[in-house]
Amino acid sequence: MIPHWAFALWRGRRHEPHRPCQRALRAHAGLAAKRDVAAVNALLGAQAPGLGDDCAAIPDGDGYLLFAIEGFIAQFVEADPWFAGWCGVMVNLSDIAAMGGRAIAVADAIWAKGEAGAEPVLAGMAAAASAYGVKVAGGHSNFRSAQGQLAVSVVGRAKKLLSSFAAQPGEVLIAAIDLRGAYRPVFDNFQAALEALPERLRGDLEILPNLAEAGLCRAAKDISQAGLVGTTAMFAECSGVGMRINPLLVPKPAEVTLERWLKSFPSYGYLLTATPENADAVLAHFAARDIGAAVIGAVEAHGKILLDDGAQQEEIWDFGSQALMGCAV
Repeated sequence: MIPHWAFALWRGRRHEPHRPCQRALRAHAGLAAKRDVAAVNALLGAQAPGLGDDCAAIPDGDGYLLFAIEGFIAQFVEADPWFAGWCGVMVNLSDIAAMGGRAIAVADAIWAKGEAGAEPVLAGMAAAASAYGVKVAGGHSNFRSAQGQLAVSVVGRAKKLLSSFAAQPGEVLIAAIDLRGAYRPVFDNFQAALEALPERLRGDLEILPNLAEAGLCRAAKDISQAGLVGTTAMFAECSGVGMRINPLLVPKPAEVTLERWLKSFPSYGYLLTATPENADAVLAHFAARDIGAAVIGAVEAHGKILLDDGAQQEEIWDFGSQALMGCAV
């Protein structure tokens, strides 16, 4: 019996493609910003092993302690302060889940022009913390700043790790994205969380640690501001592999153009790899919670990121000629 993900791959190649622009994907600001990690790698070196993963993972007893932090550009905090506060919690919990973990608590550092400037940011954080069921354990505040700024950190635990460094040639590449949302104005942030019930938000995050603990996946990465293609490049570089994507198979809202979607930052979006025999079981976990998921490509040994819709192939990145984050294994 042919697994349904294989049929989807074949079926996707029958349609006339709407091809995204290679130049636009390579020039995407979210992807370009990830090159800053290379400088951090060079400066810290052996002091920061595992740079490139979504969290730092520290062996602890029968599992791992997970640490992560996110900082937000001043333009975002100024333009949408409540949502910036919400995202401070949400994106950190996504990082923990991407490593196969469950969050314990978050802490924040906030700078604002007076208490009035801090209020919407902290209100957004409080709303997200309540919705996701996580505590804000502490932080740092400065209400005498010339501009608003926000950073949020998180601690969590994992029994079994998912890692950006664990993808293997021969595995399939899976994208799982919650499509039940809409774009937030100004930026390419596709949010599917604000109208969701807390039970749904918490249950959806449970999928990733459940997959890890069931042994169905060993490698994953959450889709960041680099977009799906940029995150694929980060994922592949960490694992020292290449990845081939059929863009026509990426779960996508019907009304959104493919080029914009491949550069978007979804509130719930993950890339995972799995052996072909485990692919259906992985997809079933997401389907059970109405999350769009599909096999969108393959992990290969060539060290390149390729867009291949069956009619045309385009090279997005070649790690043999140019590093991205400098995180190759």
